[in-house]
Amino acid sequence: MIGELAALGAAVCWTVSAVLYKEALAEVKPLPANTLRCLGTSIFLILCLVLAGRFSVLTSLPAYVVFLACASGLIGLGLGDTLYLFSLETIGVARAVPLTCTYPLFSLVWAVLLAGENVAWHVVFAAVAIVFGIWLLSSGGKSDNNTAKLQKKVLVKGVIIALLTAVIWSISISMVNLAMKEVSGLDYAFAINTLRIAALAAFLLVFTPTVQRSLKIFKIKGKTLAMLLVGGIIAVGLGWFLLTLSFAYIPNHRRFPFLRQISTTVFNIIRHCLSP
Repeated sequence: MIGELAALGAAVCWTVSAVLYKEALAEVKPLPANTLRCLGTSIFLILCLVLAGRFSVLTSLPAYVVFLACASGLIGLGLGDTLYLFSLETIGVARAVPLTCTYPLFSLVWAVLLAGENVAWHVVFAAVAIVFGIWLLSSGGKSDNNTAKLQKKVLVKGVIIALLTAVIWSISISMVNLAMKEVSGLDYAFAINTLRIAALAAFLLVFTPTVQRSLKIFKIKGKTLAMLLVGGIIAVGLGWFLLTLSFAYIPNHRRFPFLRQISTTVFNIIRHCLSP
């Protein structure tokens, strides 16, 4: 029950943060946005460890776990979340969130290929349903020919980015799963998540100004910065911590279908509540 509640909490966190990110992306580009949110979140989580007197847990992690955590952060939170922000900017929350939430499907593929797990018939049926859902989300409404061609081009690009995000997230999640098999407990789950974000924040602080060739990209409005920081703490800090914690309680054969189900359900509920 603890694992299911933790996974449900992660889905709620990610869905709420998507709304905040979409608002912030009207003012700032995805790469600097990801840098700022990861930096703020990593500082917040490290302070939490220090104030709780649990910083020693972070320094006591085995080298293999440290490697997996850092690699997971760079792949999932760095590349994956940057692409996620691009997909939000391109096709909006209504399409980007359900598409990126297909990551459990790809996680199942890795589980079969790498761990040799058996695939039940209902998993195959779920995969077909996901593909059908992607087709529905990829179809646009009626419009004139020129507008339709432009919209279709943008839509296809956004869908590809969103699905690529899902693949990258699935790889990152698999790494976290492997890391949690080496250690156990609430403290270690929090420490692994903190390390993932801190490693990425350090990398992006060097990478982003180098690519953008300017520090002006970090000059944004206070409201926009607040949305990024709050969204980062909710999604990357609390959300990923809850997901990491759920790995210790939910068996492999139940985990990914359950995550897919709750992610879509929670998103639809929140979207309905926010609709005018």
